[in-house]
Amino acid sequence: MSKRHEAKYKIDRRLGQNIWGRPKSPVNRREYGPGQHGQRRKGKPSDFGTQLRAKQKLKGYYGSISEKQFRRYYAEAIRLKGDSGENLIGLLERRLDAVIYRAKFVPTVFAARQFVNHGHITVNGKRVNIASYQVKPGDVIAVKESSRQLAIVIESAGLAERDVPDYLDTDHGKSTATFTRTPTLTDVPYAVQMEPNLVIEFYSR
Repeated sequence: MSKRHEAKYKIDRRLGQNIWGRPKSPVNRREYGPGQHGQRRKGKPSDFGTQLRAKQKLKGYYGSISEKQFRRYYAEAIRLKGDSGENLIGLLERRLDAVIYRAKFVPTVFAARQFVNHGHITVNGKRVNIASYQVKPGDVIAVKESSRQLAIVIESAGLAERDVPDYLDTDHGKSTATFTRTPTLTDVPYAVQMEPNLVIEFYSR
C-alpha cells in the first residue's frame, strides 16, 4: 500500500469518520480509532477539543496542506468581508487540486495534488503545476491533451461515488471544467458535516 493510501486511511481512522465517503475506508468496518486504546470509551470533548477536531477534519480533507498554509487560509478568511467560515470554505475550494478533484479528473485529493505537480493541468490554456493555485470564477481548467487518455483520468470520470457540484461546468469529453462561482458551505458535497465556524473559533482563541 502506498504512503498516500496509508495517510488517507490513517486520517479516517483517527477522526473516526469516512470524510471522503470512500467505499474502501476502514471506518466502514471499524468506527473506533487506531491503536491499542482506540476502543476506549471517550468522554465528552471540551470546547477546545471540539474545535480542534473540526480543524483536523477540514484540514485533513484537503490532503497534504501544512499547518502553516492552513493558518494562512484562516488569516485571509477573516480579512475578507462576510462570514469568515464561508470565506474559508471558498478559499479551500478555489485550490486547483480541489477543483480537479471536484471535476472528477482524479479519484482522490491526494492524486489531485500529484497530478497538478506533474504538469498535467492547464488554467486558461497555460500550464499550472502549483496545487494551491487559486482559481477564479470564469477560469477554464483542463487536462492537457496529451494526458487525457491516462487511465486515472478515464477511470475517475466514471466514479459513481460522487457527483460534480453545480459550481463547476464540466465536459468530460474534452476534460475541461469552468469554475463558475465561489461556492458556499451548502454547495460543497462533503461526505461528512464540516464546521468551518469552529475552525475560525479554534484559531481565534
